[in-house]
Amino acid sequence: VVLPTFILEKRSLLEMYADFMSHPDLFVAITDGSSPEDRMVRFVEYYLTSFHEGRKGAIAKKPYNPIIGETFHCSWKVPRKPEEASQGGDPAASQDPYQVRFVAEQVSHHPPVSGFYAECQERRMCVNTHVWTKSKFMGMSIGVSMIGEGCLYLLEHDEEYTFTLPCAYARSILTVPWVELGGKVNISCAKSGYSAIITFQTKPFYGGKLHKVTAEVKHNTTNAVVCRVQGEWNGVLEFSYTSGETRVVDVTKLPVTRKCVRPVEKQGPTES
Repeated sequence: VVLPTFILEKRSLLEMYADFMSHPDLFVAITDGSSPEDRMVRFVEYYLTSFHEGRKGAIAKKPYNPIIGETFHCSWKVPRKPEEASQGGDPAASQDPYQVRFVAEQVSHHPPVSGFYAECQERRMCVNTHVWTKSKFMGMSIGVSMIGEGCLYLLEHDEEYTFTLPCAYARSILTVPWVELGGKVNISCAKSGYSAIITFQTKPFYGGKLHKVTAEVKHNTTNAVVCRVQGEWNGVLEFSYTSGETRVVDVTKLPVTRKCVRPVEKQGPTES
């Protein structure tokens, strides 16, 4: 099937992966968690808010396939909170924003595998992910499995969080295609014994709401659920804690930090 050209997004898949970092302030805040439980909940919050920016607009767009060896580099500046800026040391340096750096590379062609890495050196944290995008046609939809996993390293706490990615579906591809996410995602930290299961729910044929997501954070040894989340990954998320406390995050109101990219004349020949 020759698909209409309006579904092509004028950028590489490697750049699209950088959209996962559109809220670098939430990413950097993970390591601020005062306990392993708090850090896991913060990671879940960051994770759940990381999908909507790549899917701006209702139409599903297909990014260009990267060629092998292609890379994409960018960075974001994250302002320090007032209390972090005042902590000792050189007062001038302590006012500088944190920098989150990102690099993605197409590391395999058959199967198509991308690797991407992001770090914030000042906060001693980094994340390393590999993804094989495996597509299949299903009537009026295209399903894309994101096979692979990522690992977030919080060096300050000596913790590693492994995580997987959901499937993406482009629906009604012959008319106006739109995207939904589906499938179960696992996040786990072996050291602290906390894990989370996130379920992206596809819309049932009749009724039901679009873009629903639920999540549970639990402590493995006691099997106690410490936090539940429900809502939409591109809308409002409600966090409920065992203490009875609830908190609401509206992803559409979160500030999006623009990525900084070097001018084209300063980029290498294989950068997209």
